[in-house]
Amino acid sequence: MDRPLPFQEFPNMPLRELADTVRAEVSRIRGRLSDLLAQKSPRYETLVSPLNDLLQELHLDFTALSHLNSVKNDEESKKNYSDVLPIVTEFYSDLGQNEELYEAYTQIYEREKSALSQPRKKVLEDGILHFKLGGVGLPEDKKKRLQEIQLSLSDLDNRFSQNLLDATNEYELKVESEDDVREIPESDKELYRNSDGTYTFTLQYPSYISYMTYGSNREKRKDLYKAYVTRAPQNGNLIEEILALRDEEAKLLGYSDYAEYSLATKVAESPRKVLDFLEDLGKKSKPFAEREFRELSEFADTLGINDLQAFDMAYVSEKLKKRLFDFDEEETRPYLEKSRVVHGAFSFFRKLFGFDFERVETAVWDPKVEVYSLKVGSEIVARVYLDLEARKGKQGGAWMNHWATRNRLSEGIVLPSAFVVCNFPPSKEDSPSLLKHGDVVTFFHEMGHTLHHICAKVEEPPVSGINGVEWDAVEFPSQFLENFAYEPEVLRFFAVHYKTDREMPVSLVEKLKATKNFLAGLGVVRQLEFGIFDMRIHSGKHSEEEVQKILDEVRKEVGVLRLPAYNKFQNGFSHIFSGGYAAGYYSYKWAELLAADAFFSFLDKGIFDPGLAENYKREILEKGGSENAMALFRKFLGREPEPKALLKLYDLTV
Repeated sequence: MDRPLPFQEFPNMPLRELADTVRAEVSRIRGRLSDLLAQKSPRYETLVSPLNDLLQELHLDFTALSHLNSVKNDEESKKNYSDVLPIVTEFYSDLGQNEELYEAYTQIYEREKSALSQPRKKVLEDGILHFKLGGVGLPEDKKKRLQEIQLSLSDLDNRFSQNLLDATNEYELKVESEDDVREIPESDKELYRNSDGTYTFTLQYPSYISYMTYGSNREKRKDLYKAYVTRAPQNGNLIEEILALRDEEAKLLGYSDYAEYSLATKVAESPRKVLDFLEDLGKKSKPFAEREFRELSEFADTLGINDLQAFDMAYVSEKLKKRLFDFDEEETRPYLEKSRVVHGAFSFFRKLFGFDFERVETAVWDPKVEVYSLKVGSEIVARVYLDLEARKGKQGGAWMNHWATRNRLSEGIVLPSAFVVCNFPPSKEDSPSLLKHGDVVTFFHEMGHTLHHICAKVEEPPVSGINGVEWDAVEFPSQFLENFAYEPEVLRFFAVHYKTDREMPVSLVEKLKATKNFLAGLGVVRQLEFGIFDMRIHSGKHSEEEVQKILDEVRKEVGVLRLPAYNKFQNGFSHIFSGGYAAGYYSYKWAELLAADAFFSFLDKGIFDPGLAENYKREILEKGGSENAMALFRKFLGREPEPKALLKLYDLTV
């Protein structure tokens, strides 16, 4: 039946009730699983599909609970999420170790594979691999230990994230002198000015980066920087525990280390291949970064800063950009008002892909959250929630969280939905949210993930949308889309002055594009530091001191900026310690190669080439994780990816 079912509404109930609902669903699925496994000759239709439908129901409620813990964090959300997390973790661990279920999946695959659709085949193949990674076939004592490890890791990940959020919320920098904020744009000063005429800056990113970029008092920049890079020192001990448990988990499953275990579900063949890729890119990029740092240091001398430090980088870089390009990013902000950016981006997606976005009123978790239906023609195919402004109690950074996944039930089609979360400058009644261009890039990035999930036509949830996509390819659609945010043809859709309605002047658009790769070498080597560090620390278990030593070695090898000894970046590296990127941070660069190649293909043919856009929709967006990511890329462009595209993207070629 092709009738779309009504969208699930965001739950408007006490968190305790939502947590109780999750507990009840776990119990219900355990009971139903016994019934499903009692079948004498199970088939895909009678076992796999019903189980996946049940798991989707659990996913909806648990995602709502975990989402609220990230975007509306308080003592109640912490408690309810922390109480339920071990129950859900144990359930999935039990599921992954269920020998009977593994046998049933294997039998169904062997019996039905010639008749199964490609998505269903991929569901079973991925499922069988995950059973092996879950510990199927291990002796009972090792299974038990594996489950204990997974429960502990789940708790440690949550504590790592909560420590970071608490530390971010607790710190405030008071600035009393007007002279110390004289260079800060008036729009930002308005946001951080107190009623008594003083200013308060925090570690929430819009506030932090505002002072680091424009703050006139060098000592205060240093204080703010030090607070940022020394957040959550207790996470150092957690890292040691996390690495030890991950290493033990990998060895229990027969892998030499966690890096090798992590790559079992990725496109990359081995940790050595990944490190070769990153280290080679580092060798090619470092000379550019060194030259940029010399230029930056020489310019800093003219400002009276003769020992350029990490806490000077954003401030000096902004001034050098202004000198070289006669460009001040602040000039662009009146042209990048948040609502116009959102609706302009939607117009761009309409012209490129034929999508429409229509505002709807429905239940949300904060008054500033906006909800849109995605339409193709007159048909509603998905829903998107936008939570874009920073506020207290909200986790920093930006992400897309998929909620519902496209699925076919007997009563109709479940349509997909997703949450887009960013931390843009908060709007007030008398002042809108004016974005930096980097914020626009971030929004395009997260919408790339979102379109990948909600444009799915696959109706098998484990491989629909972003589900089932290899982790080192999942950033491809997001990085692909963000590149368009610099193009003059795209900027015209939204770069309009919020007061005068005048388009951004051509001269400013040209400067914006010209600055795209300003200090690109330094940016690339910084990302490579993170990726190499991530792979190396997952080569075994390491003490807190050894982790620091590895990081120092990587910085010396790849980086060019001298960082102070107190910089404990690793304690805030939530991507790999609480965000799913463990031994996988390299995927940003790995996927960026695909993204760059695809982007240049569009530029070469013209951004709005209908054939290329249709290919991208059909082979990448609509198929999601139903086939190997590299196979889909080859179908999309009809060839292998071009390795030179990545360096070309950053102008790091001679």
